[in-house]
Amino acid sequence: MTTTVESTTRSEAAITEAEIDAGRRAHELDRTHVFHSWQAQGPFSPMTVLRAEGSRVWDGEGRELLDFSSQLVNTNIGHQHPAVVAAIQEQAGKLCTIAPQHVNDARSEAARLITELTPDGLDHVFFTNGGADANEHAIRMARLHTGRHKVLSAYRSYHGGTQLAVNVTGDPRRFPNDYSAEGVVHFMPAYPYRSYFGSETEEQETERALRHLEDMILLEGPDRIAALVLETVPGTAGIYAPPPGYLAGVRELTRKHGIVYIADEVMAGFGRTGAWFAVDHWDVAPDLITFAKGVNSGYVPLGGVAISRPIYETFVDRTYPGGLTYSGHPLACAAAVATITAMREEGMVENAARLGTDVIGPRLREIAERHQSVGDVRGLGCFWAVELVKDRTTREPLAPYGGSSKAMAELMKALLAGGVLAFANFNRIHVVPPLNTPDEDVIRGLEVLDEALAVADAHVA
Repeated sequence: MTTTVESTTRSEAAITEAEIDAGRRAHELDRTHVFHSWQAQGPFSPMTVLRAEGSRVWDGEGRELLDFSSQLVNTNIGHQHPAVVAAIQEQAGKLCTIAPQHVNDARSEAARLITELTPDGLDHVFFTNGGADANEHAIRMARLHTGRHKVLSAYRSYHGGTQLAVNVTGDPRRFPNDYSAEGVVHFMPAYPYRSYFGSETEEQETERALRHLEDMILLEGPDRIAALVLETVPGTAGIYAPPPGYLAGVRELTRKHGIVYIADEVMAGFGRTGAWFAVDHWDVAPDLITFAKGVNSGYVPLGGVAISRPIYETFVDRTYPGGLTYSGHPLACAAAVATITAMREEGMVENAARLGTDVIGPRLREIAERHQSVGDVRGLGCFWAVELVKDRTTREPLAPYGGSSKAMAELMKALLAGGVLAFANFNRIHVVPPLNTPDEDVIRGLEVLDEALAVADAHVA
């Protein structure tokens, strides 16, 4: 059954010369004054965005592009959703900001709506400014709750750019910031396509990955480990869903050893996988859930930690030593209320599930059959990865781990020339459109990807 989704109204007005001139001035000022994240500043030439609406953006020259990236996989409801824009405007007219020790109705309602969506027992929310500080605070809560210090996290993961969060991260962005002083121990994840355990089936991968994890727990000292942090479905690290039984096994091990299980749903949460939270697919209830991005589609910065009763009770009579000036900011929380309401009323989560099952998944599998450069396609909802290789047999990646390549640069250029703004990481293209993208736009984006992959095929050994 097709779910009806009310897409945002597409802008009919053409980009004007005045807008283009203003964009050129903005680009000039950017290069003169702005220091960009995750970039060498000299050779970087960022794309200017003049306008955005629904599943589209317009670049500095007025060119219309299909946003297949949801920016940083956060504009889950697309750009400029009128209900969310109106909610921010209304809140600004009533109460722009207030200190977090005071009650404000937007924060109270946002917390109520979020806890309606979390697994049973996670009934309290601590609001942060984004995903990195959500993970930092979740770990702080776990350490205070358990009286332990060590943190386990997986390789091929990303948990944020602040000091502790980037050390918990298990991808190369950690390397320049890793001084082995944060009490973090990394373990090998369950990753069926590139199994670290020589697995030939998902069942083997689950069994071997869990055995490895328990070995790590025992070797590191169970009574020293405060928390295990795990992206339910890793995002920038590869969108590789856990094999059946893996998350249940992780939950069992954390309970067995008294370790706080933190599910990082910063990217996977709020409908991205076709469920409100990705843990819902595997019926797992963590001790803490961290979130951000899709909670309000990034319209105003917001993140948070959903907290289980036992951890909440630790701080009933004991002061929690942490806070933020903008915790539960009224504008951000009003955007969250409007976003969650719009997602419910317009069936966006159900639509994301349908897009994954009926549109994206089948077409990506067809594309994989046509292109020798495609080693694997995987995902669910509006959360998919196309893993590109030089050789399907050896699975040698089309770009090295931690870097890019001429082949990937050519592919991204071809996608942009086709009118698609894509998300790439190392040797992968991620297919992550907004959850309410019309079917015809998703299909067109996949057709552009299909044509562009001829560029990648030319690099196959």
